Amino acid sequence: MDNIFVIWSSADPEVAENLVFMYTLNSRLNGWWKNVRLVIWGPSARLAAENVTIRERIGELLEAGVEVWACKACSDNYGTTDELEALGVNVLYMGTPLTDMLKQGWKQLTF
Repeated sequence: MDNIFVIWSSADPEVAENLVFMYTLNSRLNGWWKNVRLVIWGPSARLAAENVTIRERIGELLEAGVEVWACKACSDNYGTTDELEALGVNVLYMGTPLTDMLKQGWKQLTF
């Protein structure tokens, strides 16, 4: 399998800019992986919804072909579901999809 998913849980914007977004975007643009999926999970849901710069960067990822998903339970808890969906993020309950990706052999990074 030539697939990777990145779990982004940190609320630190520096982690988003200098690790998460840099790696996922370059993975997609340079063809390092066939499928690149970013999963917004936990406190990152609030940062993604409230920080204008982060929102713009998520748009860039989507335009480049990175799949951006978010945990619906988390986004509901933070009250950010509508904002994330408006960005074009696929908001869904992540238990089953995460388990499926792991069982299918997707590689994983967590920040």
